[in-house]
Parts: sequence; C-alpha cells; structure tokens
Amino acid sequence: MGKPWVQRLRTEIPPGDARLGLEPHEAEPRPVMKVQPFQDSVAQVGPSAIFCPSRSCQPSPFDPATPRRELFTAISKHQPFLCRFLSVLGFIAAALGTRASVPAREQNSWPVVVRQLDADGSQRSWSGAGPFLFGQRGRDGDGMTGLRPFWVLRHNRAGDFRAGYFLYPLLSYSVDENTYKWSVFEIIRRTGRRAQAAAPQTIFDPRGEFEIFPFWFSRVTGDPALSYRALFPIAGTIKNKLGFERLSWVLFPFYVENEKRGAVTTSTPWPIVRVTRGAAHGWGIWPLFNYVDRPGVSRAEYYLWPLGYNVTKHPQPDDPPGAVPRRDIGALPFWARSTGPGFSSESYVWPFFGYTDVTGPEAYHETRYFWPFLVQGRGENRLLNRWAPFYTHSLKKGYDKEWFAWPLVRQGRWNEGKVARRRTQVLFFAYWSETQRAIDRPQAPAATLTHVWPLYSTWDNGAGARQWQVFSPFEVFFPGNEQVRHAWTPFFSLLRYSEAASGEVRANAFWNAITWEENRRETRSEFHLGPLLSVASRGANRRIAIGNGLFGIQHDGSRWRSFWLDFRPNSATNLPASR
Repeated sequence: MGKPWVQRLRTEIPPGDARLGLEPHEAEPRPVMKVQPFQDSVAQVGPSAIFCPSRSCQPSPFDPATPRRELFTAISKHQPFLCRFLSVLGFIAAALGTRASVPAREQNSWPVVVRQLDADGSQRSWSGAGPFLFGQRGRDGDGMTGLRPFWVLRHNRAGDFRAGYFLYPLLSYSVDENTYKWSVFEIIRRTGRRAQAAAPQTIFDPRGEFEIFPFWFSRVTGDPALSYRALFPIAGTIKNKLGFERLSWVLFPFYVENEKRGAVTTSTPWPIVRVTRGAAHGWGIWPLFNYVDRPGVSRAEYYLWPLGYNVTKHPQPDDPPGAVPRRDIGALPFWARSTGPGFSSESYVWPFFGYTDVTGPEAYHETRYFWPFLVQGRGENRLLNRWAPFYTHSLKKGYDKEWFAWPLVRQGRWNEGKVARRRTQVLFFAYWSETQRAIDRPQAPAATLTHVWPLYSTWDNGAGARQWQVFSPFEVFFPGNEQVRHAWTPFFSLLRYSEAASGEVRANAFWNAITWEENRRETRSEFHLGPLLSVASRGANRRIAIGNGLFGIQHDGSRWRSFWLDFRPNSATNLPASR
C-alpha cells in the first residue's frame, strides 16, 4: 500500500516533492526575496544629451548654450558622417537610459533557451530546444542537467557528480562517498568501492561485484569466504545470493549443489535425482517421490509432485507452550487439508469447494461455494463477501476493499498512522485517485492525487499547494521514480500548472513557449509568449516588450514611456516602486 505521500495535512509542501513529474522548483517554489525600490543607476537622457535624427543635426532643444549650438551646426555642414554616428550613439543612449539593473524572474528566448531566476538573480532552472535540454537546482542545492532522454546528470550541492542516466533505464551510473554502481538495464551490473573509500566493516557493505545475468557472476572481496566467480551453465559458485547460502553447478543441469540453513542438496541431474545431507537428510527421484527430514523442524514428503504431499512443521521454541504441529496433506485435485494451532482448512475438488475455521487469536469462518467466484467469510475484524465478478467486499487487517464488476472499479479504504486513505481505480490505471485526511481533523481539507491515463494528473496537498499536468502517461506506473520524471515525463507535459501555499503560481504550455507567473504576496506577474511578447507588472508598474526588448512601453507608476533596443531581461519588478 505504500507510505502516504502526505504525512501531515495542512502543512507546506514536503521538500523536494514533485508529485506530477514537475521540476522540484515548480513543485515547491523557493522563498521569494522582496525587491527593494531603487533608482536607475544609468544616467538619464538630460540637457547635455545629443540626439540627431536627421542629417541637419539640430541642436538639443534642452541646451540654451549658443556656442555649443553653433558647434553642432558646423559639424552637420562639414562632417555628415560624424553627425550620423553621433545620432546612433544618442539613440542607443536613450534606450539604455530606460534599462533596469536587476534581472527579471524569467528570460524567455524559446526555443533556444528559457531561464528561471530567483529574486537575487541567481539561475534556478533553464531549458532549451523544447523539452530536450534542461538544468535545474533543487531546494537542497542538488542539481540536475541533461539532454533528454539521452543523458541526465545529478550533482550535489558541492558540484560533485552523483548519478548519470543514458536512455533510462538502459544505462545508469551512480556514486557516493564510498561506492559506485553502474548497470545496463539492470542485467549487466557492476558495483565496487572507490579508491579513497574506507574498508568495508560488515558482510553487508558493498564490495566489488560484476554480473551479466544470468551468465556471469563474480564478487571480489579479498576474503575467500565471501568471494566467488561463476559462469552459467559451465561451472562456478555463488554465495548469499538467489535465496541460497551457497549455490554451485558444473555443466548445469547435470550437476547442481545448494546449501540452505546447513542442509546441502545435490542434484544429478537437476531436478531429477536429489540427495540431501547435513542439517537435513533425504532423497528423491522427481516427480515420482521425494522426502526431506530436518529433525525437530520439519518433514516433507511428495508423491507424483505436486499431486500428493504430506508436510509437517514442528512447533518452534518461540511458539506458545503446548502448540501442536502444523500439517498439510493432500491428494490433488480431489482433497486437501491443513491443520495447525488455532485453525483448520479443508478443500474438496481443490480449490473450488471447502471451508476454513480459525479459532484464534481472532475467530473467522469462511465457506468456499465455488472459489474464487462465490466465497463468504465472517469473523472478528474480518469480512469477505464475494459474488465475483459482479461485487466483492472484503475487510482484513483494517484494509476495506470493494470491487464492482471486476476488474472495472476497485475501491480501498485504510488507515496508516494518523492518515485515513481512500483509493479508487477504474481498470486498474485508466482512472486512479487517492484521498488522504487527518484522522484527528476530519473536517480539514483533504489531500488528493488523481491520474486520468494518459490525459492528465493532478495533485493537491490540502494546504494550498496544487499541481496539474497534461499529458501524463508515466506517473501512474512509476510513482516517485525521479529518473522517469526527469528523463521522460517532460516530453508529454504540454501544459503544466503549479501553485504554492505562499501564493506563487506558475503555468507553462508547449515546453515554456508560453509561460505565466504570478506572486500574489508581491503583487507581481509575468507573461511570456516566447521571445515575441512579454508583459510584466508589479503593483502599479507595467512593462510590455516586443522581441525581448526590440521595442516596447513601460509605466513607472506615473506615466508611460517607450524604449528601444532594450535586450537585457527586465520586468516591472525591476522598476522603481510607484510613490
């Protein structure tokens, strides 16, 4: 059932959470620094400015000095090229005079590059070439960069490489302070200790391992008791792997030997002829007959496996005093019976008809009229009412589950910690929705997560933070998988919306070709239609730019004025506050 993805309701968004595959900065915006009012640091066009719009180079109307007027008249007559040059300088100076010195929150030159900035001007994230190129910095300082879906890199706060993924899950590589690991589709795997790493302290600490499953297995530790090499099916030995303490083979399946809990079983060939010795003893010729006796623990006999069996498990030291052995006996498909401490179960024409009686620790009785379709069960804190495929209702260990027209609709309810969870599914994943509420505050807003595959996903933490995305084909299958979210999800997210409890809202369409951001706390907003049009405001200040500053108009709280060739990223947040 998994851990609740909202442990505390009515709280801020959990750090680094990105429920819908959004970048961490979109899942939880960083605290926004307030921009203090300031005056432009660039000198304004004043009485001494020179602006010559024509070859006649008229003197500035703001300058009453007669000698200077005569000087410019002479220049216009004898040096027309110099006059035009000074005109261009004056034109640029006039444009520069309207520039602000603090960068905007977004620099949108889509599809080349789109940058998201913090209030202090530091880069928070960037993207380029639509969804392909990207880089971002999380709240904890970790960074992700890459060329989707080919290569994605993760670095820590100090800039040290931590993981890389090529066409995930085809190739993965990760490191930490002591170890490294790489894999090719989790079939070819290599793990080891870095050169500067300390020596392993326990048998569980990672060591040098290399596998090409299921053909080559090796581990090199310097300790013969833990090291091994094996080439399947030729020869070799592996240790503490695949559920065995030791597994050896030579020309598999002609010779196989395994060790488990002190018992060694030799098969020649596997699985036909078997002999067990050590902590247990027995022999068998599969599938005719086989028995294994582990004194004081268990004894198992099989006849024409799996049709006939007789298995006895003796009480263990930690069982209650006077506990009886558990016994399973059967002659399939005609009859089967299981008995043990506090329970008995019997089946006829296995597995269709039968019953189960449990006397402790919680009483329960179940009747199988035609398993798995018609089954009825009642007991303490347990219920089963199955009329499949039309309707099924079960309650077991606090998990309340219902099916309607299996497998069409499934609904489950359970409590986990202090959170009450309710999940509804249609056709397993076509519609998937979960609601979480605080048990001690049932009237508080609920947290929700919903997927309508593959159209969209939406998330609300119940405390003012919410997200949605169109389209979303992966989240329902890979919940919490950060590699999928970074490498693949953005290709399908044509529309995204993210809102924080602090009041900061951001939406984008077609991989940041169209973006809109609003911060209600700062009374600030920005809209970008790629590099073609940008509209920004803060309070009474406004700025409208065409071509990322080719020309536009801005309002400083008192009047509108035009600007040209202002290509530095400005926004109304950078204008002096209106007085």
